[in-house]
Amino acid sequence: MEFKKLIETRRSVRAYAEAASKEDIEAILTLAQQAPSWKNGQPSRCYAVVTPEKVKEVQETCLPSFNANSSAGASLIVTTFVRNLSGFGPEGPANKAGNYWGAYDLGLHDAYLVLAASDLGFDTLIMGIRDAEALKAALSIPEEEEVMAVIAVGKRAKEPGSRPRKAVEEVAKFF
Repeated sequence: MEFKKLIETRRSVRAYAEAASKEDIEAILTLAQQAPSWKNGQPSRCYAVVTPEKVKEVQETCLPSFNANSSAGASLIVTTFVRNLSGFGPEGPANKAGNYWGAYDLGLHDAYLVLAASDLGFDTLIMGIRDAEALKAALSIPEEEEVMAVIAVGKRAKEPGSRPRKAVEEVAKFF
C-alpha cells in the first residue's frame, strides 16, 4: 500500500472478526524489527499470544474488562523494552532521559508494528492500561524488561470511525 494512504487509513479497531495467526504475527514482527533504535541496540521485545486459550487467559487476568472486550477475537502482542540499554553506555545513562530512550525506541518499534500490520491487511489496537506484573507472570517476561503495551492484532469486524486530528499549527512551531 502507498505509505501516505497507509498512514491516513490506519485506525484503532475495537471489534475483531478474525485473529492474526502465528505466521501473520511473525511477518509483522519481522517488518517491525526494521525500526531504528539508539546505537542499533534493539531493546524492543515482543510476546505473541496466539492460541485462543492463552489469549483468553491474558485478557481475563491481565487486562481490564474494557480492553479485554475491545480485543476479543484478536491475537495479542505484549511489547516491552530492556531497561538500561538504549540511552546507556559503560558509564551509565548518556543523559537525563535515561530509560526514556528505551521507551522512545519501543514507541518507534510499535509504530512500525501497527503500520506493518495494516500494510499486511490487519488491524490493531494499542492498549496501555494493563497489569504489567500479571503479564510478566503469565508470559515469563524477565525482570529487566519494562512492559509497555498490549497490542491486539486481527481483522476488523466493523468499520471504525475516524477520529479528529489537531491542526499542525496547534502542535508545531516553525522558526
